[in-house]
Amino acid sequence: MPAADPPRRATDVAAAVADGRTSARAEVDAALARADALQATTNAFTDLLGERARAAADALDARLAAGEAAPPLAGVPIAVKANLAVAGVRTSAGAAILRDYVPPETATVVARLEAAGAIPIAMANLDAFGMGSSSEASVHGPVRNPVDPARVAGGSSGGSAAAVAGGAVPLAVGTDTGGSVRQPAAFTGVLGVKPTYGTLSRSGVIAYASSLDQVGLLAHDANDLAVALDAMVGRDPRDATSLDVPAVFARDLRTSPAADAGAGDAPLAGLRVGRVVETFGEGNAAEVEAATAATLARLEVLGAEVRDVAVPAAPAALAAYYLIASAEASSNLARYDGTIAGVRVGEDGDGQVAVTTASRGAGFGREVRRRILMGTFALSAGHVDAWYARALQVRRKVSDDLTAAFGHVDLLATPTAPGVAYPLGARVDDPLAMYLGDADTVLANLAGLGAISVPADVPGGALPVGLQLLAPPLGDGRLLQVAAALQRA
Repeated sequence: MPAADPPRRATDVAAAVADGRTSARAEVDAALARADALQATTNAFTDLLGERARAAADALDARLAAGEAAPPLAGVPIAVKANLAVAGVRTSAGAAILRDYVPPETATVVARLEAAGAIPIAMANLDAFGMGSSSEASVHGPVRNPVDPARVAGGSSGGSAAAVAGGAVPLAVGTDTGGSVRQPAAFTGVLGVKPTYGTLSRSGVIAYASSLDQVGLLAHDANDLAVALDAMVGRDPRDATSLDVPAVFARDLRTSPAADAGAGDAPLAGLRVGRVVETFGEGNAAEVEAATAATLARLEVLGAEVRDVAVPAAPAALAAYYLIASAEASSNLARYDGTIAGVRVGEDGDGQVAVTTASRGAGFGREVRRRILMGTFALSAGHVDAWYARALQVRRKVSDDLTAAFGHVDLLATPTAPGVAYPLGARVDDPLAMYLGDADTVLANLAGLGAISVPADVPGGALPVGLQLLAPPLGDGRLLQVAAALQRA
């Protein structure tokens, strides 16, 4: 079950550190203690960063004592998914072939959070290379859901979601290639957002599928997400796909009626939400249908207009996604051969082919091997036009259909996942069933759109369900505004 005494919101921690009611060291020590306790029941972390975190906290406290202005996330403990590089810290990506990898530099988004005063206290567990929907495919063992430790936490950012849901930290960083932030958020009952592609730099992210990979955040509070995004956004010369996005998320959230508890009875008046008809009904669990319908009804109570819209290509999105993602993975992971990169298996005299074969066989888990083989086949001579090229055409059709839908509404709504968190081991031997869980979340990645999973209305004691909202390009601020309104309702 979640921690009985979860941490305060990130913004509350920062305010308390800034005005001297607490210290960064005290917050870090408390977070490390919570993380250690949570690890015993969830296996949410690959490493706790006690010495590093305490040193960073002491340094921040010293600067504040000397009169330096407090940064916006002063002393806020965070967890970082272990496929984002943190200098001097093991960053394994959950894979045996990188089990000893210690990067020399820190990922841009993490470095920016640290510059804003946040302090990484742990590396979060994940499916190897982000390839999975349950956080069971990790060399460090599976992540267990803090809501019910007999169930999965979702994936691949399951450790990040468990860290927030279990009360270890108020904020965690994840990555999202096909739903890997949003689906774990839905399974654990927290907020999970991935903004428009390019908003957050991918420099320092261990690549899976570069045209789909994105950095995302998990938290309990929409304002925490806004402040963290403001710290992370901006053009990065190390990532050619990064955008020059202004840091106005927190400002816009503060000035929006949706975030004002005293804004009257209809803080979402004028908002048009499109219920994507292809994603509701058959294929969804009854509790998902009920919870998402109740949450859409609550949006209407808050003043929004909810109407049905069609995205005709949506049913084909999942197949296109797995072809594209697997093809890109087969290219990105080619570097891990035990010679150029990755743990080496074999002797110098064995020859490159034998060493590469042995290293990859020992270092890549079953799911990673499966996706590499799928991708290699899709790109092979005689098949590339029939599979990969057609998948790219479907990707364009999905994007065009979503663009057309946004001609009629401001946001789109789908279930985050078609079911709730399932028992550990239930889908390990059924990859198709596992993949079907990404049917709705892949829409945003294929089109590069921002999306958020918000906790849906469920009866007391029921497992969490998520409602996914998608925004047009660079419309991510509106996602946070709606999340804030739902929180305050």
